[in-house]
Amino acid sequence: MPDVKRWVKIITHQKPIDGPSPVEGFPMRSWNIEIWLLDDQGNEVLPTVYEKAVYNLHPSFDKNKQVFKKPPFRIDEQGWGEFDMNIVLTAAHKGGDHTLNHDLNFQSERYEAKHQVTFRNPKPELLALLQDSGSADANGVRSKDASKKKSRRDKAVDMEKLADGLQKLSEDDLLHVVTMVHDNKTSETYTKNDVENGEFHVDLYTLPDSLVKMLWDFTASKTDLFARFSIHEDPDGQPVTTPHYLKDFPEVTPMLKRENFPDF
Repeated sequence: MPDVKRWVKIITHQKPIDGPSPVEGFPMRSWNIEIWLLDDQGNEVLPTVYEKAVYNLHPSFDKNKQVFKKPPFRIDEQGWGEFDMNIVLTAAHKGGDHTLNHDLNFQSERYEAKHQVTFRNPKPELLALLQDSGSADANGVRSKDASKKKSRRDKAVDMEKLADGLQKLSEDDLLHVVTMVHDNKTSETYTKNDVENGEFHVDLYTLPDSLVKMLWDFTASKTDLFARFSIHEDPDGQPVTTPHYLKDFPEVTPMLKRENFPDF
């Protein structure tokens, strides 16, 4: 599954309160923190993708490690001093931990901090939760942007022919293809290197347009998949079909020279 990125918003409220302070000149304050997820429109949504939040507070607190399991994982505390803490968010369905550093300060009564997090190779159950806050590729369900890219590419490149052509390449040519993908992929590109089975997987629809064009041209120059045909009659008057490969039409599909590809 592809990695999925999201923005986490940490909202802090604080205010001075009556009561004695252990340090002169530093009044006691009450403060609370809530954790929210942002959807693709920038709206706050409950972070149901996380099963718990652990706040690691200053060692001077009696309870300096506090665990909350109900979104938005609100913590309420009192104290006189500012300090840095870290908050560990544990994703649902064994999706891993995200550790966020947070600056508790008393400069404003309310302030926000945003952190981008990445859910790496999330399981289908976690992907379903992630889709509540925005698009995520899962089991053929694509984001609007991905669908637009697919529609646009279908008009310029026959992706099925490209996939078939890639499977017909020689081992050396496939190594070049893997290098091309690694050198030109973006953060949206989904790849999986299955070392155990000796396989390299790539979702062609997540490749940038420039890389799709490179793969198309290279595959066309190495295989006979993309052939044009002309029909004429033989001396006996029977129709004959003659293939003309794209490498015979350099003005349409320029031949990619081998030296243009990086070596491993």
